[in-house]
Amino acid sequence: MNNKQRQGPLHGLRVVEFAGIGPGPLCGMLLADLGAEVLLIERDGPQDIGIARERRHELAHRGKSSLVLDLKQPPQRDLALELAARADVLIEGFRPGAMERLGLGPDVCTAANAGLIYGRVTGYGQDGPLAARAGHDLNYIALSGVLHAIGRAGHAPTPPLNLVGDYAGGSMLLALGILAALFERARSGRGQVVDAAMVEGAALLMTPYFGMLAAGLVNGNRGENLLDSGAPYYDVYRCQDGEYLAFAAVEPKFRAVFAQRTGFDQAALLDEDRANWPALRQALARMFAQRPRDAWCALLQDCDACVSPVLPPSCAKEHPHNAARGLFQAAGGIVQPGPAPRFSRTSASPPGLPPEPGQGGGGLTAAWGITENRLLTAGVSGTRAPH
Repeated sequence: MNNKQRQGPLHGLRVVEFAGIGPGPLCGMLLADLGAEVLLIERDGPQDIGIARERRHELAHRGKSSLVLDLKQPPQRDLALELAARADVLIEGFRPGAMERLGLGPDVCTAANAGLIYGRVTGYGQDGPLAARAGHDLNYIALSGVLHAIGRAGHAPTPPLNLVGDYAGGSMLLALGILAALFERARSGRGQVVDAAMVEGAALLMTPYFGMLAAGLVNGNRGENLLDSGAPYYDVYRCQDGEYLAFAAVEPKFRAVFAQRTGFDQAALLDEDRANWPALRQALARMFAQRPRDAWCALLQDCDACVSPVLPPSCAKEHPHNAARGLFQAAGGIVQPGPAPRFSRTSASPPGLPPEPGQGGGGLTAAWGITENRLLTAGVSGTRAPH
């Protein structure tokens, strides 16, 4: 689907994204999913994408258009500046100072476009003792206090994929900052720099935890508290067939429903004495091991027992609820989560395909007022039509 044809509440928003890895691409995807025209500026040659794969599998680039530029060449750097001058938003995820060295830092870009929202996402932020240091999601959530809290009692912390730092603490935080800055621009007419640091975003997600810690509701040790696998009624259990169930009946009323439906000892399940948690966990494990996962689901799916199957990503599409909502959609034969959230009037388009390098960029830049002759003058060639 042509970038200009995408629909959603951000339809007409112009975004220039400088290609990178980690949270920047997903932030660009979130905006593209909701209708923004996202122009991905990529360098020529092999791309540093972290884990090598075919372009069609780089789903964080879905719905974008691509333009290949050599930013170290002044004519093409100047072209990038012209694009920034026509954009509403710029996204970059390089180390602090990299864009300045290219001649595309915030001062230069906002001088050409006073309303530009200049979005920057890094691990440690634009300043501070660690600002220039390399790192990855695991480093950021370690430093923020998040990683220490994730894992089972008596075991090392468990890396939770790269969801907390890169994507929740990085992509989502940057997207929120960009939208907040756009809202403010509607009043002031002025753009600004959004400095999203993954350490800070990950820590921000822990705000309720810090409140519970101050209140004495958690003890600071992983795997010993209500929501970290410490409580036997907030954990996963292995079934007879080797599959797993998530049991999350935190509130007593839901535990009572579970006990009534399964015949489990209700008094034991409602007992709040943490000294009895180990025995309760063993009893629950014995019970869940007596039936296959799907048998438990059939027994409990129509009541508020807070029990769900632990589905592999490859099977999640098949669950009746997910299927009814159309949670997963296919683009280019690849099943993937569709755009979210949903809007009552300005529905988003289905997910588009990731562009090949240079694909769609010529058409989008033309719509932004950059002629084909201007591209050729800057030495840009090989642009391809969109999907």
